[in-house]
Amino acid sequence: MKYLAHIEGEREQSLKEHLVGTARICGEFAGAFLGKEWGYCCGMLHDIGKLRLRSYVYEEKEAKLNIDELRYVRLHPSLGYAILKEHGYSEEVLSAVLYHHENADGSGYPNNLKGEEIPLGARILRVCDAFGALIANRPYRSAFDIETAISIMIEEVKNFDMRVFL
Repeated sequence: MKYLAHIEGEREQSLKEHLVGTARICGEFAGAFLGKEWGYCCGMLHDIGKLRLRSYVYEEKEAKLNIDELRYVRLHPSLGYAILKEHGYSEEVLSAVLYHHENADGSGYPNNLKGEEIPLGARILRVCDAFGALIANRPYRSAFDIETAISIMIEEVKNFDMRVFL
């Protein structure tokens, strides 16, 4: 997890806070599925690929990202996978990081996987990442309270594996 030392400055502080928050959520939540240690590890590392993008796009700006910026940001799971593979992380961690933006209905990225095609770890991380993002302050909005965050996730339930979500 040495890459976390490279998160510096105010610009990337929200990324660091998101990683730590997601690690806490995923560590507790994933315990029933794949173990707390796995959850904390994946939560801390899932967006590590964004560090390779920081010279191309400033994701934490106050306005929405344009199409070109979105294309770059959508590379972060693949970049994170490559970084972690170089450092010998397990296949369970690698696949969770690579596929954590796949949606249960097949509308996610990077490969538009659907349902059971998505590794269990990625389905778990998808729920934890989404919840962590909703309850955190963002440059473009304030954090939602837990009840509102859950309501938003229910509205977007097509994104989540119901066995994990419930």
